[in-house]
Amino acid sequence: MRVAVLQRDPVMRLSIEQALVRAGHACVAYDDGLAMSKALARSTADLLVLDWHGTRLSGVEVLRSVRAIGDGRLPVMFASSDTLEESMVRAFSNGADDYVALPLRPAEFRERVAALLRRAYPDRLGGASFHVGPYHFDTRRQLVMLRDQPVPLSGTQYRLATLFFSNVGRVMSRDHIFAMVWGREFREFTRTIDSHVSRLRLLLEIEPQNEFRLQPVYKSGYRLLHLRQGESDEEWDAAPKRAA
Repeated sequence: MRVAVLQRDPVMRLSIEQALVRAGHACVAYDDGLAMSKALARSTADLLVLDWHGTRLSGVEVLRSVRAIGDGRLPVMFASSDTLEESMVRAFSNGADDYVALPLRPAEFRERVAALLRRAYPDRLGGASFHVGPYHFDTRRQLVMLRDQPVPLSGTQYRLATLFFSNVGRVMSRDHIFAMVWGREFREFTRTIDSHVSRLRLLLEIEPQNEFRLQPVYKSGYRLLHLRQGESDEEWDAAPKRAA
């Protein structure tokens, strides 16, 4: 999973990053709330870990901006040295999902992060296989079946397919895709993602007759859409868009 962290204390920020990386997560960290808020406007993350205090924007102000755009699914945890009950209540009343005290207890922190992610993304973390429309994903064998027929995919293609089909309807930014599929943060413009998405669309026959459409999102990344049964590509374009 990709986690965005806001923490102005460099020692605490490093301890949070290390705990997340050791748990297998990709991590992007900020010491400035405004910089983080601007990044989230063009990027995506699976979890936010916020400091109560922050430079220019506090953690609670970042949280309000996230909830204001309707992203109620995104789990948000506070990790702060401010352990006043009033601060915790204020965080929860603004939409936080958990609150941990600093200095960090790494093992407990990792378990609380894991619990939040399981609740938020049960399809991604819930088992060894899952079905989405006519597609079946066997995560143990890294195999995709389309209408009971296996589709040969490389490891990179399988990771990309799993990312999209476990996040149906959700915009996935380019840096999020790059971090999850290639295992590193997106540093410069590249056509790598576009060429892989195009190839995957052909291999998995992601078309209206198979109930899905893989849509580019301007200045962001891609979104996999699940079409209503019997709905054509043109009908989807003409219909009011559902919220991601």
